[in-house]
Formats: sequence, structure tokens, C-alpha cells
Amino acid sequence: MIGSSVLRVEDGPLLRGDARFVDDVRRPGTLHAAVLRSPLAHARIGAVDVAAARAHPGVALVLTAADLPGGGPAIPMRMFSLAGMERFLQPPLARGTVRYAGEPVALVVADSRYVAEDALELIEVEYEPLAPVLDPWGALADDAPLLVPEAGTNLAGAFTIESGDVEAAFAQAALVVEERVSCQRHAAVPLEARGLVAELDDATGTITVWGASKIPHVNRRILARLLDWPEERVRLVELAVGGGFGARGELYPEDYLVPYAAIRLGVPVAWQEDRAEHLRATNHSREQVHEIAIALAADGAFLGLRDRFANNAGAYVRTHGMVVPGMTAGLLPGPYHWPAYRCDVHQVVTNKTPAGTYRAPGRYEANLARERLIDMAARRLGLDPVELRRRNLIRPEQIPYRTGGHTDGHPVVYEAADFPRLLDRACDELGWDDLVAWRDGGAPARRRRGVGLACFVEKSGIGAFEHAHAEVTPQGRVVVRTGAASVGQGVDTVLAQVASEHLGVPVERIRVEHGDTATVPDGMGAFGSRASMLAGSAVMDAATRLRGRILALAADVLEAAPEDLELLDDRVAVGGAGGRSVTLADLAERARPLVALAAGREPGLREDAWFHCPDMSFPYGVHLVGVEVDLDTGGVEVARYGVAYDIGRALNPLLVHGQIVGGVAQGSAARCSRSWPTTRTGTSSRAPSSTTCCRPPARSPRWRCWSRRTRRRR
Repeated sequence: MIGSSVLRVEDGPLLRGDARFVDDVRRPGTLHAAVLRSPLAHARIGAVDVAAARAHPGVALVLTAADLPGGGPAIPMRMFSLAGMERFLQPPLARGTVRYAGEPVALVVADSRYVAEDALELIEVEYEPLAPVLDPWGALADDAPLLVPEAGTNLAGAFTIESGDVEAAFAQAALVVEERVSCQRHAAVPLEARGLVAELDDATGTITVWGASKIPHVNRRILARLLDWPEERVRLVELAVGGGFGARGELYPEDYLVPYAAIRLGVPVAWQEDRAEHLRATNHSREQVHEIAIALAADGAFLGLRDRFANNAGAYVRTHGMVVPGMTAGLLPGPYHWPAYRCDVHQVVTNKTPAGTYRAPGRYEANLARERLIDMAARRLGLDPVELRRRNLIRPEQIPYRTGGHTDGHPVVYEAADFPRLLDRACDELGWDDLVAWRDGGAPARRRRGVGLACFVEKSGIGAFEHAHAEVTPQGRVVVRTGAASVGQGVDTVLAQVASEHLGVPVERIRVEHGDTATVPDGMGAFGSRASMLAGSAVMDAATRLRGRILALAADVLEAAPEDLELLDDRVAVGGAGGRSVTLADLAERARPLVALAAGREPGLREDAWFHCPDMSFPYGVHLVGVEVDLDTGGVEVARYGVAYDIGRALNPLLVHGQIVGGVAQGSAARCSRSWPTTRTGTSSRAPSSTTCCRPPARSPRWRCWSRRTRRRR
């Protein structure tokens, strides 16, 4: 099953209309919440009059910061925190000052969302406008308005990464290329915005929250702490997710307010974010300003890399802490050999929507700054940009290679890589020379052609541990439970394939469950390209152990040696399909406690496994593109886009294809109107990789897509 392009099992409920999203959760007596948000980016709050809203027919509850215990607990960081950053944490409802347009000021709970919205309009808030600060470097000026005056600064956190003698490298350089490179803000904009339904069970004293995603177990711990409740009284349930991309699933103010309101009222409370709220209140990302420089010898050899950048955190430091700028600094060197490197990191608060993670947080920003300067250096040296990169890539004989960087204290070490080979293969298979010839061949009138190429290093396996449970059900099927979560990446399919491979049961007989903190003891969820690596390894261990337990029990029942047995579909047989056999359902029955203990056997056909890996892995790749720009409209048309990516062993090539092509589509600002990507998957045992390309057939003036795998053309 490993390496097979199994169709996504997650797509079945979506296509049939059976998938259950948060808006499908209907609990008896549910009330609906709406949030009053600040219209100003920076203002002091005066009087807040909620009397008319509370008196409005159908309104059950109106909350301001004054109504929350202690004014509302600050939402803590869950990753990469530095001392002093706690001064910039966000309360659930604004206290005294609003710091971004969209900040929650009050919560209304009513019979319907319509009534709640009407009541919001009855709340009168006196705002005293304050000067906003929007630019991250400007926020550090001596005369900049302070978002948190008692902190005395807008610098939430800072650190420096340094290796080698940077000053000497720049002093001896034949060429220094220095530039300010800015990356604008992005928003994830998933199809489904955030939403929650919370209900208190009076009998058990448990609060259940439907709509969790990404990190349900982590958020359970945070919510329990904010409520000052034991964890066992808090249950989070993951549902179908209409996209995540890093922004959804973190713990936001509403994730505390909605459960708090449900507890206070003793009835279920539902809240669904609308699109305007999403754009104003859900994490933004990407905004960084780099003052970056590279030092080169006359022959183009890289001597040093120096960067000083500001990461615009927005109005508050949210749950990710320094993850985004930390990833930028840790992976800024990319796949190149830099004898000297220094990066000064500044996490700055401003009067913008708070920022967090968005697909490949920190890496996109680092690649933009570094690769832009490499192109500038190539032009100034008169070198081909591919050749300049090729001369400076880390060589295979230098592996394992320590870059001198780190992410949250974890050193960046490339344990296995062949960067030059992948670059050469990308240029060959994806047609870099053809692209250059196309560019130089001349564009139509009032249009210009351009080509680009960039190298990158990613990271995978963050989160350190994962849990898996594998069990044979009374019906003879297999249930796999994992602490990972699904945000649309195909985790159900991949983990079923892993279990099938190591257990020997067909994938159709395996069901993967996740995301309910009541049935899975712990887990780290889905972020940072971790599920296949960490959850997959845990599932492999649990499935392998379960197979051993199944065969041991079957050997006892069939009076045969375990090595003579085979798992065949729903049964275990002696010597193949024609031999004596026992079904998995019968084995599950014999493993029941009453039966097993009476026979002197350990009960149950189940196994648990925990997988721990403190270090990350670092996959890498190359992107290339050819575009045409309309000089009159500014419109950009993508003529060809190619990706070469060393992915190791593909668990499911079809899903790998979808992830890569989906990333290209999501990251493209322009619509690809002439062609669309398909996949060619390499089969070399030395350096497995995936290349995605759009190629022009030799006998056609139009550009088409070619897909080939092991010499077959489709």
C-alpha cells in the first residue's frame, strides 16, 4: 500500500453531502452569538453602554471585559515564547484600549444570529481615537505611539542567529548586494470560516466544543487553563474542515468566549464567523521587512549572508509566539553554503490584525528575500542565475551540513540531500533552456516575458511526538485512532495505507479516527507538515504490534506456528487461502476479557504506540516559471510553471501531486490560463523526487501538460 495512489477516503462524505461541518451541528435549545468589533485600529475605550442591548427581546447575555473573571484571561502562547512577550498577549474582550480594527469588544448571545446582530447595534461605545502605528520599523522609532504603554516598547521579542565571521566576509567581498525586501500581508481565506458550538453537560460537568481543528488536544489544555477547570471536564471535537492553511485552529478570543457563555447560560451556544469578520479578525501572516545583504567573491562564491528584519506581529502576540520569524531566521540560508551568516530578528507589534502562521510560515518570506538578492547578484556579475546558484549549493560530500541556524532552539542540520542533482534535474526535465529561449524569442506587442527560478529548503516533522491506537473491532474491522488532525491534507487515507502495509489488512477494512479528545488520550494535531512523518510512524508501530498479537492468538486457535500464518482480507489462514483459517471477528470475540482471561490469555486485540522524534527533517525543492505581463493592464499570465521536489518516499503519489499543485495554485497571484500542472514522479532510488510541469509539445503552438510516470505518457 505504501507508494500506491489510493483515492482519498475523505472525499466520499464531501461528495455525498454527508460531511458534518460546524454549521451542521444542531443541539436542542441552541442560542447564537455575535461579536461587536472595534471599527478603529487604535482607540481608548470610554463608556460602554449595553443596557439597551440587554433589554432587547430575545437577548440572553451581553458580555464585556468587565463581565469576565479578572477582565478575561490572556490567551497564552503555545510555542516559541521569549521572556517579555507575555506583556503583549490578547484578552478575549478589549480592556481599556482597542488595538486593531476588528478586535472583540463585546459578545451578544440571543435566540438567533439576526437578533444578536440587531442587539450589537444597540451597544454604545465611546472611543477616543489614538494615533495608529502600522509600519514595523516605524513602530520601533523613539516617538512611535506605544500599543502597551506599560511595556515601554513595541518590540515584543528579538534574537540573533550568527555563525562565522560576518564582518570579515563583507570586508573582503568583491561585490556586496544589499536591498530592502518587503513581503506584504496575506490571509488564508479558507472556504469555511471559523465556527464553534459549545454545550455544557450538567450531569457530568463537561463542556463539549464542536468545531475544533488543527490542534484539538493542545487547545483543550489551553481552554481548560483559561476556564480554570481540570482537563477531563473539557472535550473538543473535530469536524469536517473547509480548509485550514495554518490560520484556522489556533485558540482565538471566540474559542474562550463561546464556551464561557455556554457555561454561564447552561445552554448550547453557537457562533459562525462571517467573511468580513474572518478578514478582520483571523490571523494574517507574511508581513516582514528585510534589510538583507550578501557578500560575494569575484567568481560568484558566496562569502556571507546578513539580514535584519522586522516581523509585523499585529496588535497582539498570539499562540504561535515567535514561530514565524523563527522559521524565517532558521531557514533563511536555504540550500547554499554560507561561510558566515547573521540574522537579527525583531517581532514588532502594530495596530494591524494579529499575525500568525499561514501555509509554510516563515519559509515563504525567507525564500523571497534570499532568492531575490541572488538574482540581483547574478545580474551584476553577468552570470546566469542558475549557474550562480549551482556554484554555491551545498555539495553532497558536505552532508550532514549544519547551517548555523536554529528554529526554537532546534539546530538546522541537513542530514540527507543532493541539492545540485535536484537543480540539474529540474532544469533538464522542466525545460529551463526552453523557457529562456521562449523569453528571448520576443513577446507580442505591449507584453513582456520573464522567467524565474528559486531554490528552497522546507521543514517537516515539527511537534516532537504523536500517538496511535490500533484495534480489531467485534465486526473484524480495524480502527486506527491518532492524535493527528485532518485539515484536508488526506491524513485519513495515508494513515490507513500505513496501517494496511504493516498490519496486512486491506485498506478498505481500516477506519481512521481522530480529533475527539474524549477518545484519543493526547496528540499534537496537524501543522508543520508533521502528520505523515510522526503520526505515520506511530501508526506503523501500533499496526506492527497489533499484527503480532493477531498472529499469536490465531496460532493458538489454529494450532500452528505464527510464521506459517497469513493475514488474508478478513481472516488469518494457515499456508495461504486454501488452508484452515479463523476470521478476525472470531479472534476479536476470543479476545474479549471474559473469554481471554478464562483461557489464560491477555484480553483485547489492541495496541498503542507513541512515536517521538525531537529533530525535524528538511525536504527541499526548486520552482521555475515563465510569465507574460500585459503592460497596459498589469495582468500576469503564467505560461509554464514547474516544481521539482525531493520528497523522499511518497506514501501516496496522488496526494503528493495534490499538495504540490495545490500549493502552486494557492501561492499564485495570477491565473494560469494556458496550461495547468500535472505530475511526473521520478523513480530513482538514489534521490526520489516529484516534478510537476507544464510543457509545450514539439508540434503544437499551444502549451499543454504532460504527465509521465515510469516512461508512460498519459
